[in-house]
Amino acid sequence: MTTTHTRERTLQDEIAPAVESRVPGVEVLAVELLSPSRFCVYVDHPAGVDHALCERVTRVLDHYRADYTIDVSSPGPERPLRKPEHFSDAIGRRVFVRTRDPLAGKNRFRGELTDADKGAVTVDAGDSEVRIPYEAIVRANLIDEGLTT
Repeated sequence: MTTTHTRERTLQDEIAPAVESRVPGVEVLAVELLSPSRFCVYVDHPAGVDHALCERVTRVLDHYRADYTIDVSSPGPERPLRKPEHFSDAIGRRVFVRTRDPLAGKNRFRGELTDADKGAVTVDAGDSEVRIPYEAIVRANLIDEGLTT
């Protein structure tokens, strides 16, 4: 039986190269299954994400429409974190991380991201720091702290 996480990874591996090669400057941050027949593609672009860009990305994904409803979105303040470089850029910020299997008795962690190296991230959850290998992470995102610029 295929897990949601495995299906998301498969979609990510298919979608990211297709979109990034056909829509210049776009980075596919994450693909998340919202239901068995709906997924959301989170994208970023140096010039920002607007409706026209989301439409261009959706057109690249037209062949998925037979099986899925497709949403394309900017990352927003609770930006998804999937790649080691996403985590490196978020050091010092508050994050939420969910793991496939429990670590230190839990599989959901909220706290400050204190480290991100090639193999794992470290989250200070207040009562303890936990080192989480990338392969154990199912979902992760920034926590909106209501920061204004």
